[in-house]
Amino acid sequence: MNQLVALYKKQTDAKAFDDYYASTHVPLAKTLPGLKGYEISAGPVALTQGNSPYHLVAHASFRLGRRHQVGVDPPEGQATAAELGNFAQAGVDLLIFDTKEA
Repeated sequence: MNQLVALYKKQTDAKAFDDYYASTHVPLAKTLPGLKGYEISAGPVALTQGNSPYHLVAHASFRLGRRHQVGVDPPEGQATAAELGNFAQAGVDLLIFDTKEA
């Protein structure tokens, strides 16, 4: 299974970010081909070693067989990635990886 984790850094205007994220970005992200699940953090994002630079964490899992297809290759992924600049001015780190049973 393929995974995408988005680590959204703390925003200047958290309410504007949250409103835009919920009303615009989430519906767009849910159009990604092969999307199996989409979850976001609830409440503050903490680090075990102290203050966190993150406001929100999103986790998406996909049924796709190739990692390069997750998030950016399909037209829906290109549109979703391009749209990040509309609301994530503080920055976002995107992690894309495959998983296996441990």
